[in-house]
Amino acid sequence: MDLQISVFLLFILFTAGHSLRCYECMSLTGSCADQKLKTCPSGSSQCMSLTTVAQFGDNSVKVKIKDCVPACLSGSMNFGIIKVTISCCNSDQCNLQDAPDPNPNGKKCYYCDGKSCSKTVSCSGNEDHCIKATETSGGQSAVGKGCASKSMCDATASVPGVARISCCEGNLCNGAQSVSQSFLFLCCSLLSYFLLH
Repeated sequence: MDLQISVFLLFILFTAGHSLRCYECMSLTGSCADQKLKTCPSGSSQCMSLTTVAQFGDNSVKVKIKDCVPACLSGSMNFGIIKVTISCCNSDQCNLQDAPDPNPNGKKCYYCDGKSCSKTVSCSGNEDHCIKATETSGGQSAVGKGCASKSMCDATASVPGVARISCCEGNLCNGAQSVSQSFLFLCCSLLSYFLLH
């Protein structure tokens, strides 16, 4: 009996003192060269690495974020002008590498560019679904379309502030109709959901 208590107390001693350590950085230049290692606060159980690429005409902006998070979901979404890739892990210093930039996988989906939703985007990596998100506010509708991994589709089933989200399998299954009024707002709503939940 004394041996069991001793082993239990040793287990508590060693596990209670261990906190997850993750790399932390936020870069608007596309490089996390100055990332720092930090001890995660209580409640954070995973390390995250996120890469977002936004295309505005001929200009593109790449944002990289690494940090401790309470929960995380690996996957990617590509809305044509905004692409988000998130990589999650749960061991010390596991987010040293940036979220991957996967190769095209041959699947195509429609996306909205603010004028129409008839252009196509090439999906990449594990983006095996087409996604369509619609928000109605003040009598106006905003539509966002693109590629998404199954994990992202499963997680977006109930995003607050977005009226309808649907995912489908098959090339161009998310339809070409609809025009987006405030597409950028819709994309920001989806992105903030994944960052904050």
